[in-house]
Amino acid sequence: MADENQDMGGVHFPFPFPPYPIQKDFMAELYKVLEAGKIGIFESPTGTGKSLSLICGALSWLRDFEEKRLQAEARLLAPGSGPTCDGKNSLMSSSSCQESSGTPRPAGEPDWITEFVQKKEERDLVERLKEEQAKRRKREERLQQACQDGRLRFAAKRMKQEEEETETLLRLSREMLATIGTGPEQLEQLECGEEELVLAEYESDEERRASRVDEDEDDLEEEHITKIYYCSRTHSQLAQFIQEVRKSPFGKETRLVSLGSRQNLCVNEDVKSLGSVQLMNDRCVDMQRSKHEKNGAVEDKPKRKRRKIHTSCPFHNHEQMQLLRDEILLEVKDMEQLVALGKEARACPYYGSRFAIPAAQLVVLPYPMLLHAATRQAAGIKLQGQVVIIDEAHNLIDTITSIYSTEVNGSQLCQAHSQLLQYMERYRKRLKAKNLMYIKQILYLLEKFVAVLGGNIKQNPSTQSLLQTGSELKSINDFLFQSQIDNINLFKVQRYLEKSMISRKLFGFTERFGVVLPSVSASQENHGLDGFQHFLKSLHSGPTEDSLEEDQATAPRPASPLMHIEAFLAALTTANQDGRVILNRQGNVGQSSLKFLLLNPAVHFAQVVKECRAVVIAGGTMQPVSDFREQLLACSGVEADRVVEFSCGHVIPPDNILPLIICSGPSNQQLEFTYQRRELPQMMEETGRILCNLCNVVPGGVVCFFPSYEYLRQVHAHWDKTGLLARLSVKKKIFQEPKKASQVEQVLMAYSKCISVRGSGAGSRSPLCLTAGDRCEEGSQVWLSSTGVALPSQCCSQEGGHLTGALLLSVVGGKMSEGINFSDDLGRCVVMVGMPYPNIKSAELQEKMAYLNQIIPRTQGQAPPGKVLVENLCMKAVNQSIGRAIRHQRDFASIVLLDHRYARPSVLAKLPAWIRDRVEVKATFGPAFAAMRKFHREKSLPRLV
Repeated sequence: MADENQDMGGVHFPFPFPPYPIQKDFMAELYKVLEAGKIGIFESPTGTGKSLSLICGALSWLRDFEEKRLQAEARLLAPGSGPTCDGKNSLMSSSSCQESSGTPRPAGEPDWITEFVQKKEERDLVERLKEEQAKRRKREERLQQACQDGRLRFAAKRMKQEEEETETLLRLSREMLATIGTGPEQLEQLECGEEELVLAEYESDEERRASRVDEDEDDLEEEHITKIYYCSRTHSQLAQFIQEVRKSPFGKETRLVSLGSRQNLCVNEDVKSLGSVQLMNDRCVDMQRSKHEKNGAVEDKPKRKRRKIHTSCPFHNHEQMQLLRDEILLEVKDMEQLVALGKEARACPYYGSRFAIPAAQLVVLPYPMLLHAATRQAAGIKLQGQVVIIDEAHNLIDTITSIYSTEVNGSQLCQAHSQLLQYMERYRKRLKAKNLMYIKQILYLLEKFVAVLGGNIKQNPSTQSLLQTGSELKSINDFLFQSQIDNINLFKVQRYLEKSMISRKLFGFTERFGVVLPSVSASQENHGLDGFQHFLKSLHSGPTEDSLEEDQATAPRPASPLMHIEAFLAALTTANQDGRVILNRQGNVGQSSLKFLLLNPAVHFAQVVKECRAVVIAGGTMQPVSDFREQLLACSGVEADRVVEFSCGHVIPPDNILPLIICSGPSNQQLEFTYQRRELPQMMEETGRILCNLCNVVPGGVVCFFPSYEYLRQVHAHWDKTGLLARLSVKKKIFQEPKKASQVEQVLMAYSKCISVRGSGAGSRSPLCLTAGDRCEEGSQVWLSSTGVALPSQCCSQEGGHLTGALLLSVVGGKMSEGINFSDDLGRCVVMVGMPYPNIKSAELQEKMAYLNQIIPRTQGQAPPGKVLVENLCMKAVNQSIGRAIRHQRDFASIVLLDHRYARPSVLAKLPAWIRDRVEVKATFGPAFAAMRKFHREKSLPRLV
């Protein structure tokens, strides 16, 4: 379809088709937020084209911003025109004038000095602009040349041929030397001074260039142009976004870079085989280090010849990665294409993509890479003056909390202590004093961590039963005092762990010598460690039964336990008021754990907000937004007037959705699914009767969400016992969400197949049509990968068999409540049983509530912040679940909320606006059933024509 040019408020928005009115409003508001440098909270329901609105709105702003900057540069660099501070020149007023005005001048300073300083600042600005302009021209010429001659592919072939030729010559040289003989007697025959004539070991230009990457940093360090960082939760969501960029009007002109972890981008099979992300990271860094050290080692006279263990990575070739960088910037590529290109070019996609960041206009990356400060720094991401868009941000607070929260168990603590102790005993005479000092401090920390759990580091943790069990929550300072480690500088220990990379050394030690390596000195002083052998071997014997159920593929090699403990020690350096330590004592020491809980995610988000020009937090269901305002933005120091909220309606007609709140069931039983009442037999039976009635009038698929797996199990068992399950099976084939992730896809495929065979004429669409976009005019969306799952042959939707579709019993917060779209016949009705409040007795939740009550001022007439948090967590889960049904403009569905508490004004206010504005509260079941029957009868009429 030809691009549609939309002009709104004087701004030109290219769009691939005529946009919806809500998309026009979305782009216009987004443009204003980016231009004004504000923080935007954007809500746009799935199916309204959110991704395209973000792409076209943000890239239109970036296009205009770059044009204005180039025009300002041209005015500054034009002959006869100099920069002034009169406000006419945007560049000067935004940089030099601000600096000069912000620098206090001494009182009584002569005018000629002030004028001299101002002119010098102007000259410096002009020089800087000239340098940036020269770099920009150089980059454009390089990309143009790369586009024309395809150097990357030919360079890869040439390099491969040269490597084969070099290997052949080396082999022939070795054979010749073996024939001649190079024993010590031949070396002694050389005359005095003749040694100077013998050639030293040769290092090729390529090897020398590769070993001096640091010296070439100037060539890599281009200016970081103003860009947009777009991040989302999963790899599939990022791939979907890249496809949308490619199809948009900006697809051919945007320099896009896709970032990922080594696990996703590494093309070295030896490194990939390690499995563990931490091991892959350490091995990659180690291979680079060996490459750097090889050049420096030539200068020094070696005291001791050590056997080389690691080789440098053949894909970490500086010249090839530069060519790969240019190839990345030429056209939009997703991660799979990037990996394929890296394999073909024998260049590392992980580093090649990072080299492309400075010149990129749009950088696509997963959540942790942007939100975790150390990862952000390692990736070369500079946020100063940039734009950040965080999509699918409904769980942003939870994501930051989980990134910085960490847990270690007693088994890991004991294993790390045993391995480190044996490492120290074996290499004691070779280790320097400072190394020994820090190792002993780490051993002491591990011993005290086990002791605070109630165990003894010298005994097998799996056989040490604990007298005191349960959870105990401590502030960071209290935990340090109780553990008797408050006298140790954890910042220095953390720095040592990071710089010495001792966890990687320890992993190599255990890999080389096995799980336990007795030493002569250790056997006498630490004979108690012998009891560890059976236990430590059992830890490496294979994955547990639970992990086998979750993933039956080959388990990755386990990382050093010290790697997990590093993260816990780093967490203990958090400010005392921002975190807590949970001592979880269970049965024995091995099962017990220490967990760090981050209470204030804003402490890590504040740096992002502070550095960026603008931040956009977007999602399909962002309600309730008070959490973002109070917990994240206000605590990050963001002023209230800098925050802009935008929420658009849905593209469906108002009569295509029927949201109902049902307060009582068919037998007039009040619906209140509290912890005390929901397990009553009459409540479970009333729920079954409601579903029986709904299944009689709702065609296609019905998706019913329960608060937990356990409650679903109880209800299912009760229905089976009372015969309600058999009554339900008359109209709908019943499917149940499994706990095992590996079985979810099979259930979804069977559920979809059961509905798809219904084939009732014109409005029926294929429920397994996979699309990449938010806007789905033709076809339904179910995010399933293609597998050869065997499907039942029963035609479960044919009217002749009395079945009218299927009923899917799901769980709030489970695999089917987020990320799977039940569009069209897959979800004609979504039922929410009760209100899925979190466990109020959880020690973590109680501490979070107390923390919010302390730091957030309570507004008069409103509930305490802690109580608001509990309600918000509940409603976020509800909104995610009920948003599964309506997925495109011509879709229709009913939404049924079974609990009279949904009718409370405070709860209603937290529903998405497009649902809240149309919701009907039914005090009794009769009117609700009549409304449902009328709605689905009218919507199904066109299908019979």
